[in-house]
Order: sequence, then C-alpha cells, then structure tokens
Amino acid sequence: MRIADWFLTRAERGNPASDLPTWSEGNRCEPLVHGASYFADLVRSVDALVKGDHLLFTDWRGDPDERLLPDGPTVAELFARAAERGVVVKGLMWRSHLDKLQYSEEENRHLGERVQEAGGEVLLDQRVRRGGSHHQKMVVLRRPGDPTGDVAYAGGIDLCHSRRDDGNHLGDPQPIAMAGAYGKRPPWHDVQLKLRGPVVDVLDQVFRERWQDPTSLDTENPLAYLRDRVRHADLSADPLPDRPPAAPPAGPHAVQVLRTYPAVRPRYPFAPDGERTVARGYLKAVRRARRLIYLEDQYLWSTEVATLFAEALEANPDLHLVAVVPRHPDIDGRLALPPNQVGRELALRLCREAAHDRVHVFDVENHEGTPVYVHAKVCVVDDVWASVGSDNFNRRSWTHDSELSCAVLDETRDPRAPLDPGGLGDGARVYARDLRLRLMGEHLDGGGDELVDPAAAVAALTESAEALEAWHRAGRTGPRPPGRLRPHTPERLPRRTRLWAVPLYRLLYDPDGRPLKHRLRGTF
Repeated sequence: MRIADWFLTRAERGNPASDLPTWSEGNRCEPLVHGASYFADLVRSVDALVKGDHLLFTDWRGDPDERLLPDGPTVAELFARAAERGVVVKGLMWRSHLDKLQYSEEENRHLGERVQEAGGEVLLDQRVRRGGSHHQKMVVLRRPGDPTGDVAYAGGIDLCHSRRDDGNHLGDPQPIAMAGAYGKRPPWHDVQLKLRGPVVDVLDQVFRERWQDPTSLDTENPLAYLRDRVRHADLSADPLPDRPPAAPPAGPHAVQVLRTYPAVRPRYPFAPDGERTVARGYLKAVRRARRLIYLEDQYLWSTEVATLFAEALEANPDLHLVAVVPRHPDIDGRLALPPNQVGRELALRLCREAAHDRVHVFDVENHEGTPVYVHAKVCVVDDVWASVGSDNFNRRSWTHDSELSCAVLDETRDPRAPLDPGGLGDGARVYARDLRLRLMGEHLDGGGDELVDPAAAVAALTESAEALEAWHRAGRTGPRPPGRLRPHTPERLPRRTRLWAVPLYRLLYDPDGRPLKHRLRGTF
C-alpha cells in the first residue's frame, strides 16, 4: 500500500501557509467508544501530569460541573488541580452564541474562570465566520521530561453534559435538554480517538497556530468585546512554553490530521484562504472505495456530500454505503425542525437514486426503545482508511466551521478473509477493520468474524434492523429481537413547508464557507 494513494499529498492539502506535516508515521491510535470511556481515560492521563507538563485543549462547549467519573472530578476540578500542581494549562473555547438561543456562552465562560483562578488560562475565541463556530474537540498532553508519555485526544466528544454515556446507552446523569423523543436523559453515541507517538506534536502545532493568531478574539461580535472589557476578561493570549521534542514512534499507524477553516476576514495567518483538508481527504478516500463505506454521523446532509457518495456508487457496482444516523434531530419546534429534516431527505434521495439497493441507512435505539442520539463522526472505507473527528458530513463542517479529524492507515495487514476487499492490492488493515467490527458489533448486540466480509455485514445489519422493526410494528409482543438498529426513513415534508425550509437550511443550518472561486467551480 502506498500511503499517498489514500492520504492527501502536500500539494493536495492546498494550504501552503501552514507547515503542518503532510502526515505522521509511527503512531498508536485507540478509538474510545462512548463518553464514559473517554472521560475515564482522560482523568487518568491528566492526573499523571506533573509540574512543567503541558495541557492544551480546544472545545465547542465545556461544562465546568460535568462529572467525568460517577463521583467526579468535574471538568473544572480536573483541569484546575492540574494547574495548581504547576501544569501549564491553556485552553481555547468557542465563545458560543447566547444561552437564550440554546447555546453555551455562560458554561464556556465559567469553565475558563475556574481554570484561570487555579493558574491556567482559557480564552473565549470568536474568530469565526459570521454564524460559525469553533467545533474542534481536542486535548493535548505533553511531557517535556518524558516524551514517551505524550498523549492526545481528538474526535467528536465535548467536555460537557450528556456526553458521559456508555454501551448500555441509558444517558448521562447530567443531561442537556433535547427533542422530546430522546427523553429526560438522552442516550448518546460518540467516539473519541486516543493518540500516542509523533502525531501528538502535530496536534500541539494545531493548537499553537490558533493560540498565536494575533487577531482580536472578538472579531465576530463587537458587543461581546465591550461586555468582556467591562468584566475585565482575558482578551490576549500569554506566551506558550517552548514546544517539546516530538515523541518517539509508538506504533504502526500513519495519521493524517485533517482540518476545516473557513475563508474569513481578518484572515487566519495559518489559513489565509481557509483550509478544507477534511473535505479533500474524504473526496480522495471515497473515490477509492470499491466494496463498503461505513459511516456514523450526526447529520449526513448537503447535496455536495451526497453527490460524492452517489458518484462513487454509480462508478462501482459492488460498492455499498452503510450509514448510522440519529432517528430525530436534536431539537423540536415548528421553525427549527423542518430545516433539519429537509437536508437529510435531499441527501439520502440523491444516494438512493444512484443505487437504491446498495444504500443502507439505520438509526439506533437502546434496549428500552428510546432513540439513541448518534453524535459520532466516523468513516471506514474498505477496511483500509478510517477517520474519526469533529466534522459531520455536511457543507458546514467541510467549509464553514473549524473542524479537526484524524485519518488513520495501519501498516498491519488483517489476516481474515477477504484479505483485500477493495481489490486494489491495499489489503484490509487491522485498525480500520477492528473499528468497523466494534461499532457494528455494538449495534447488533454481538458479532465478530461473521461480519468481516462486507456482503455478510450488510446482510446482518439489514436483517437485524428489519426484525426489530417488525417487532415494533407487531406491538412489541414476544421477546425483543437482538440488536439496536432500525431502518431509517426520513420524513418527506409537504411542498409548502419545503418552500421556506430549504432556503433556511442552506443559509443558516448548512452555510458555505468557501472562497468565491471554489463556490463557483463547485470545488473544495
């Protein structure tokens, strides 16, 4: 396998302003499925830091009182006590929109205040495109005295309420309010990646580029700037400690760090025309797919994304697309709900028109029948290339907000047949195949080597989902069939609703952050 067949080359990344490595080899990546797994691992790693170590983090939302373990510590307690031990703690939180609009401005502010009282520094960052957000979710831990102890976490899990769920999917005891279908304690499915090796230094660089941007933190919101001045908020970043040497090789995984930054004014010094390596990375990998694209995503909308899948399905008659998505949007409301629904309806229709019998879309419920909110952003292509990140399969994530994803290629071939499902000579790889099997196995309440073959896996998922659907339609009588998947069929909205929902969806819910030349050409 040639890494450049799957990963973007330096030229293909398309952002010469950043000297981020094209990719990094010699790493070890471990998917942490569910917030409870991630939070427990994070507590162990942070508690091991000593004076002079570094803790750097970015997040979309941070709730200071979110308990990372059943008896604590909370997020604020964990980070604050690290700062009190002399750990260098630096954070960038998205400023967020107002809490009155169901966002997290006050929560993000209070997390920063608690950590700063302990000696750390957390800045509220609003250097985004109008209506956009900083959506990266990353923690980087550096050990200058022992680089072998470096570790980073990146993926879809925020340090906030509702994320601490586990494989039973009974929800976080500290929930956020969501659509009524998810109940008072919404079940939550998510994935974060734990990384060791030289890639930790690459993620350190991602943080430093944003931290060292000299642009005012409040470019998007002058009123917020005035409010911060009155509150004597920290509006300037203190210098970071010197960047430690990269950790030595730790495993067999090559990692390509993919990002989205919009075209914005003032320009980002590290991405003056934005960066769309998330979109470009998916374009390259999906066009190489031959047998199976397995993905889990919170949204899966946008015709630009659906067109990529539709073209791959049309070009490859043996290719199947399996998607696991939420049953319902996370919010209710006469105005908010239709724009959320129409985007997925349009995207799935495009895919199904290309290959109706090879597009398989499911949603998830727990054993009590409560829908599980799928927040994961995972993609596995032919058991070779796999990505875990903060980015959803929509135009907003590919062009408009800041995003971060890690694509992984494993040098270790998987010995289970089929040895080369794509038929291109790449061979199935242990990391990608194990990630797919683990996620499928959870959704099926079991399964192992019988899911290795793509055709068998698709059949097992379909049969399980149809059996559970039939049980529900029969009044839930008799034993509940194993499995948690049900066929997902998006609601088709009335024409009069679509007339206003489609433009609202494109303008507000799924905006375009590309430079004009790329919009006109339809490129990324």
